[in-house]
Amino acid sequence: MFHPLKLILMPVLLDYSLGLDDSIELTVSVGDSALMGCVFQSVEEKHVTKVDWMFSSGERVKDDFVLFYYANISVPVGRFQNRARLVGDISHHDGSLLLQNVEEADQGTYTCEIRFKMESLVFKKAVVLHVLPEEPTELMVHVGDSTQMGCVFQSTEEKHVTRVDWMFSPGERAKEEIVLRYYPKLNASKGYPQNWGRFQNRVNLVGDISHNDGSIRLQGVKESDGGNYTCSIHLGNLTFRKTIVLHVILKEPRTLVTPAALIPEILGGNQLVTIVGIICTTILLLPVLILIVKRTHRNKSSVTSTTLVRSLENTNKAHPEKHIYSSITTQEVIDEEESSGKPEATYMTMHPVRPSLRSAPPSGPLDNKSVGGMPKSEQAF
Repeated sequence: MFHPLKLILMPVLLDYSLGLDDSIELTVSVGDSALMGCVFQSVEEKHVTKVDWMFSSGERVKDDFVLFYYANISVPVGRFQNRARLVGDISHHDGSLLLQNVEEADQGTYTCEIRFKMESLVFKKAVVLHVLPEEPTELMVHVGDSTQMGCVFQSTEEKHVTRVDWMFSPGERAKEEIVLRYYPKLNASKGYPQNWGRFQNRVNLVGDISHNDGSIRLQGVKESDGGNYTCSIHLGNLTFRKTIVLHVILKEPRTLVTPAALIPEILGGNQLVTIVGIICTTILLLPVLILIVKRTHRNKSSVTSTTLVRSLENTNKAHPEKHIYSSITTQEVIDEEESSGKPEATYMTMHPVRPSLRSAPPSGPLDNKSVGGMPKSEQAF
């Protein structure tokens, strides 16, 4: 059974895009807000049906959704859910995006797409966002010095600042005081912002309002100036706020310079630590050094005593003991010899004599004289 071929023709809409010729770059710091504009300029009345914001970090192939607008509903997506907000006027073809509390991971390219009703036209715009490290929100300043407090609302579009306010509070629950207030329209004739109270003539607006810069400079800082300073930049119904904590340091009183006081400055921190370390090490090693000295002294004394003993021994060996020989004849022996008729006998007793340090006079050789009162012929050895 043959069925005729049915050709179904489907209309094809050829979309074309505008606005991606050049991308805009924007630089913000961590924690600040970034206003990325997306405005389609047209004299015709066009009805916007859809707005999409996409993010690309350059590392992923697929882009991430930041926010989309459809049927009069704006929906932020993903990690941008509590930080992204559509702030443009859709009726005027404005799909600008406000990104608050910028993070380091937010660095990349943001692409906006605006679609119109019953048209194939798609308006696109890209913003390259650069994220810098967080600027200090706490400042330290000495009494009498000056300090500058920055407050810049970063935007790709030239928005007209409607008002700038600076408020001061010495504590969290304390009443706020006006530091500076600037209305571009009201102050156009005067040419300068208004400040009054105790900050009068001490606060100057140094930022460029045309670039959403409301930075101020506080001169002649006083001790009572320490506290919280909140900046508010208003762009119509859009407000950017930033708080800076100012710490005031009292200057140290000048003291009389003495040699002792100059020692740390002359020596420097590292040299002073080295000297203190050497002193502490010496104190700890002092008992050990004393013990070593004592042992060395004992060894020297022992060596000296040994040397003296050896010297005496050598002296004794050089002068052998001398003996005195004497003969003793008892009466009993004489009587016995006389009764027995035997020749007389003589007995000798030997007494040792200790050596003397003094040198004795040399004695001559024994002569023929009698020893112990007896004739030589009667001596017996």
